[in-house]
Amino acid sequence: MPDNRPLIAHVLYRFAAGGLERDVLKLVNGVPRRDYRHAIITLTGDAEFRDRIVPAEVPVVTLDKRPGQDLRVYYRFFQALRTLRPRIVHTCNLATLELQVLAALAGVPGRVHGEFGWDMADLAGASRRYRLLRRLARPFVHRYVTVSRDLSDWLRRVIKIPAEKIRFIPRGVNLSRFPYPPGERTATCPPGFLAGDSFVVGTVARMNPVKNLPTLVRAFLRLLERRPESRRKLRLIMIGGGPEQEPCERLLAEAGAAELAWLPGERHDVPALLGAMDVFVSSSLAEGMPNAILEAMAAGLPVIATRVGGVPEIVTEATTGRLVEPRRPEAIAGAIAHYMDHPEQAATHGAAGRRRVEAEFSLDEMIAGYVRVFDELLKPGGSGRR
Repeated sequence: MPDNRPLIAHVLYRFAAGGLERDVLKLVNGVPRRDYRHAIITLTGDAEFRDRIVPAEVPVVTLDKRPGQDLRVYYRFFQALRTLRPRIVHTCNLATLELQVLAALAGVPGRVHGEFGWDMADLAGASRRYRLLRRLARPFVHRYVTVSRDLSDWLRRVIKIPAEKIRFIPRGVNLSRFPYPPGERTATCPPGFLAGDSFVVGTVARMNPVKNLPTLVRAFLRLLERRPESRRKLRLIMIGGGPEQEPCERLLAEAGAAELAWLPGERHDVPALLGAMDVFVSSSLAEGMPNAILEAMAAGLPVIATRVGGVPEIVTEATTGRLVEPRRPEAIAGAIAHYMDHPEQAATHGAAGRRRVEAEFSLDEMIAGYVRVFDELLKPGGSGRR
């Protein structure tokens, strides 16, 4: 029997550890299977998340893009569209935006582009070249989806996308993965790393330059310098892999603090590791709406975060955490010290964060928001250019 459910082709640069990749995985696993089918197309061969896809029939197509300009990718993408015959193409972030042109040439009736955040090549959308690319792609995209109001406003103001083509869909958290209130620390840390009275500063991030993780390490080291007695109980956990891991480890080693920190790389037990933390820190230079912060709030942690992008939309100063300026290790150190000295406020802010995620960042609502966009595009006249 032919399967008449519309197919959505999600197009990503890679399908491995990262916030937007997790969002796409949530959609593939969460959109009601009676309504839509899915396919994943990645520019590179990185598709580690394929093992986490629940529906067995979801194909993963890797285009094996070579570094730099690889014109053969366009041909392979066009061929993939001719084979899969999707009703909707959903591209993700700037790296895949130009493929909307080929989707239009292939006759794909519904074309969605998601903006999830920034990277070091285009902090806060400052690049003139990339702005021009986004403007040139406007006629080929039927709907834009953003994860923050900050990104929606930027698309309207700078790229001149009509407001009626933009849909703001905040990220959603599967609260069942983050038991609350937290119980005893159960994370598997190195033997002897934690004691009963340890105060644990933590983060979860892909360790690339935009996350600015050396600033967090410097903040940790400055707090140790300011309070030498805190070496007995102050600890740092940094979860994630990437090019910035080695510089962070080097900073810690040079300061004689390597044994006070744990950088295990990628982990699949993030909820348990968040349960081992007392405060969560995001030191990014740019962000959309970070999954990591929402998950930390779901775990009941107070959040110290840089005031960038959509972060102030989720972290409320003096209510769910503290906001600081980027590249300011002294400010981060001061905020950590404040929570060390005021554990009752840390608990209050953590509880407020959990309540906010429960009220505003439901995974079910995120999935429903995307389904509304897909349904809108496939109804008669729904994907016409505006």
